[in-house]
Amino acid sequence: MSNELRIAVLGVGMMGADHVRRITNTIAGARVAIVNDYLVDKAEELAATIPGCRAVVDPFDAIADPDIDAVVLATPGPTHEKQLLACLEHEKPVMCEKPLTTDVETSLAVVEAEAALGKKLIQVGFMRRFDAEYEQLKQMLDAGELGRPLVMHCAHRNPTVPPRFDSAMIVKDSLVHEVDVTRFLLGEEITSIQIVKPAASPSAPEGLQDPQIALFATESGKHVDVEVFVSTGVAYEVRTEVVGEFGSAMIGLDVGLVRKSAPGTWGGTSTPSFVERFGRAYDVEIQRWVDAVKGGAESGVYIDGPGAWDGYAAAAVCAAGVKSLESGERVSVDMVQRSSIPGA
Repeated sequence: MSNELRIAVLGVGMMGADHVRRITNTIAGARVAIVNDYLVDKAEELAATIPGCRAVVDPFDAIADPDIDAVVLATPGPTHEKQLLACLEHEKPVMCEKPLTTDVETSLAVVEAEAALGKKLIQVGFMRRFDAEYEQLKQMLDAGELGRPLVMHCAHRNPTVPPRFDSAMIVKDSLVHEVDVTRFLLGEEITSIQIVKPAASPSAPEGLQDPQIALFATESGKHVDVEVFVSTGVAYEVRTEVVGEFGSAMIGLDVGLVRKSAPGTWGGTSTPSFVERFGRAYDVEIQRWVDAVKGGAESGVYIDGPGAWDGYAAAAVCAAGVKSLESGERVSVDMVQRSSIPGA
């Protein structure tokens, strides 16, 4: 591996193109050497703007290319399984945007394949773990400053979603972040989930069950509730409050500026989108991943953050959530024991 990490970015839609920009302009110790997209012209146009970068038509050729040290996977979810397995076959570290794969069975197969290899090569892009507020809350909980956590309340609101968004995607594409946040902050698996369906917003796209309320139970009996509302028409809002035996703490309040004015009103500025709210977290995530890849040869661990198991766990919870969305009942999460896969 050269001193400068040579990265292939597969998929250069909104997220992939943002990672190309980030690696080129912000990240130290790495450069984009190959881009790939099923829209070939789009990849070629982007490659032409980056010194030393070229477009490769076949994603598997990009993964196997000897001039590539690591891969950023920002392709559609249904393509992830085969592309991740190819990364493992060629022993290329990979940053995979969520989902790991689109179903529980293939996610587990990826976990097992990586474990059999004996190297931690797959990192999953749950970027909230790299946000300063989430890191501060995690440190507070680990230090016992709130005592034992008992209850967690979350809100996840988007101003709008694409027309193709359906009710199940609210669980799989939006709620999935709170699934990972719960596991990250509380340090235990989610054992059951129930999706409650309030009256749908009149402004929600036709047929979309929005908002939704998710109720999680964890291994030790902790309660987590999440409001997911993806068509508010207002702003991007992500809040998390943990209530413990000695007090509570909340993040995501957008309190950089709070305004009070007559007659008796107060307020501030809401975050317009996830780009502004978590842009810095993405920068930290990719920089730490690059550093981990460059230092991983000795330890066999090429990640610094959530791995394949975390992607599998999220897939299992979301699959149970989709079943609950359909039935209205609480559904148990069906997962294998991590200890049953040595090295997972």
